[in-house]
Amino acid sequence: MTQFLERMNVYILPFLLVGSVGGCALMTSGMEQRATTCSYDQAWDAAIEVVKDRAADTNDKDAGLIVTHWLEIPMPGRKYGAFRREITDSKDRSRLTLRVKRADDGTRIFFIEERQSWVMRGGSRLFGWAPTDPSVDVMRDIQNRLDAKLQEYGCSVI
Repeated sequence: MTQFLERMNVYILPFLLVGSVGGCALMTSGMEQRATTCSYDQAWDAAIEVVKDRAADTNDKDAGLIVTHWLEIPMPGRKYGAFRREITDSKDRSRLTLRVKRADDGTRIFFIEERQSWVMRGGSRLFGWAPTDPSVDVMRDIQNRLDAKLQEYGCSVI
């Protein structure tokens, strides 16, 4: 029996390794990064200022993590189905995650927008939230505000 299990481990191990590496890659997909000469405290303050227009679910300076509440955004004119009917309450929702990390040459700030659309799902729940790509405009806005705030603190963006 033990020989059988040892042989099975030889066949299963590569699949486990590939699956775990793929999972890590998915977690960082789409994440943007800014490197700065700022101290950790200055970079943290800049990150807080950038998302001050949204309420925060998580605001943990020791862990370097900021996660905002979901913000609903009306998306008028979205259509669905074969007859291209307009969704009357069409909307997206957006949540921002920022991570501030110490680095040898300063500080790094990572950020991403998690976005979901209110879409037709079918079945017993006709509509529901489904993941979609981050908004290019939101990501650019966060980057521009972050760069401006870092420069305001006298820090250069590397």
